[in-house]
Amino acid sequence: MRGTKYKVLALLKQSKAIVSGEALAKELHVSRTAVWKAIRDLDKMGYQIDHLANGYRFISSNVLEAEEIAFSSLLSENILIEKSIDSTMNVAKLAAMNHQATPALFLTETQSGGRGRYGRPFFSPEGQIYMTLLLEPNQTFAELPQYTLLTAVAVALAIDEATGKSCSIKWVNDLFLDGKKVCGILSEAMSDFETGQISHVTIGIGLNFSIKPEAFPQELQTIATSLFPESSPTITRNELIQNIWRNFFELLDGLPDTAYLDYYRNKSFVIGKVVNFTQRGVNYTGKALRITDAGELVVQTTAGEMTLSSGEVSLSTIDGKQLK
Repeated sequence: MRGTKYKVLALLKQSKAIVSGEALAKELHVSRTAVWKAIRDLDKMGYQIDHLANGYRFISSNVLEAEEIAFSSLLSENILIEKSIDSTMNVAKLAAMNHQATPALFLTETQSGGRGRYGRPFFSPEGQIYMTLLLEPNQTFAELPQYTLLTAVAVALAIDEATGKSCSIKWVNDLFLDGKKVCGILSEAMSDFETGQISHVTIGIGLNFSIKPEAFPQELQTIATSLFPESSPTITRNELIQNIWRNFFELLDGLPDTAYLDYYRNKSFVIGKVVNFTQRGVNYTGKALRITDAGELVVQTTAGEMTLSSGEVSLSTIDGKQLK
């Protein structure tokens, strides 16, 4: 039966017109009852299918599909989708140890152990975007591209195109829309002890796709949002995911061109603001001056200019507004 429902789905996708149950049964050499059961199973899986008097018609759906995400730089056989896992980052790291072909993308509908920087847990309802890209750069740490910044730019470009709005970036790895967090990015490296090379890099993205404001936990309602909090999405998750990674690989292929850094700086809502941060257990307050070519944040404090790298600090407030 599993084979039949996917064959039915493929035929419906291929046709722009209404397809009768009889035509589907004839094409697949199965009974009308088998077609009806296949359609019912597809409905349960979340596919949008019009049930009409003269047949069925496929409507663009929000079900994650490798074939709909894949493109030349990211092959469908290297896109792995699960219903529920603990964390796409953990699954990607395990896959790296098992010699998974790269680049590879791991996605899930929901995760029980999702985490951000410093191991912070985060809200992970179904129907959003939780994914990790696995790369195999085999470079030294100094040779690595600035993956977090590249990814932030790739996501920002995709969000702006999808929503018609202009998102902003909180240095170094969070994206905001309408003043609230909509996406977080986490990049981590795995090293080869013998060679000293970075063998693998994992880039995790948690993006709120469509969540009504009241569906967030009370403590998040004033600081978090989604791309489509009130209206129906104008793009599918598959399309958005593909756009993100298309942007990413185009930027990566364009290196050493650093035009993406200017875009990142223009998107930053930190520059020129008063920020509070903690570094090595000491609290500081200062004005964010600029972002360097290395992606570091330069802050003017009473102790002088301080240059912050992404791994050292966590910004706590900007212009007095608490950040999470």
